[in-house]
Amino acid sequence: MRHPDPSPGSGEGRRAFYPVSLNVQGRTCVVIGGAHDREAIEKAAALEESGARVRRIFDEASLRDEDLSDAFFVISTPQDEELSARLRALADRHRFLLCCIDQPRYGFVAMAAIAKAGPVRVAISTAGLAPWVGKALKNALQAAMDSRFAAFIENLALQRERVRAEHPGPESSQLRRTAMIEAARGFRAEVRFEYPPWFERDDAER
Repeated sequence: MRHPDPSPGSGEGRRAFYPVSLNVQGRTCVVIGGAHDREAIEKAAALEESGARVRRIFDEASLRDEDLSDAFFVISTPQDEELSARLRALADRHRFLLCCIDQPRYGFVAMAAIAKAGPVRVAISTAGLAPWVGKALKNALQAAMDSRFAAFIENLALQRERVRAEHPGPESSQLRRTAMIEAARGFRAEVRFEYPPWFERDDAER
């Protein structure tokens, strides 16, 4: 498999990433970052929550090539060009997925900001190009997805189970679908963006 050239002039870092979710259950995932690095701590915790076998490497200087030879997914939080280039070469050799935080041109994965409530997960990705924007979107969604929203989703799930119990056969699939559409009818979401003054000025001058 040929991977794109990660050189600064290649333009690959500006392309949109293809959104997917990874099944990491039982797989070896490596997180590189200091013991007190908040980003590394959060990423390791999220991987463990998803069932991964997490290996932490706190000191990048101690990293050995063999530490990654059996990895399925590697996340590196130090924004170190030399380290990221080395990891990309190892990823090509050992065929593991790689995410270099805030350095999208080196990796194959951009971490999504996740807003969650009950079983609902909304992932936001800027392909690593604008992490602050992704965080702002995530925080706004998270504020809206409050306990009332979670209760609404739980009620819809209970209604879905009841409808399936009352109309179990495959011939009733359209009926079940219509019933759930009607149950959710009336739910609305509103989105509004505000921009920094420098962008508003530039936009007005165009």
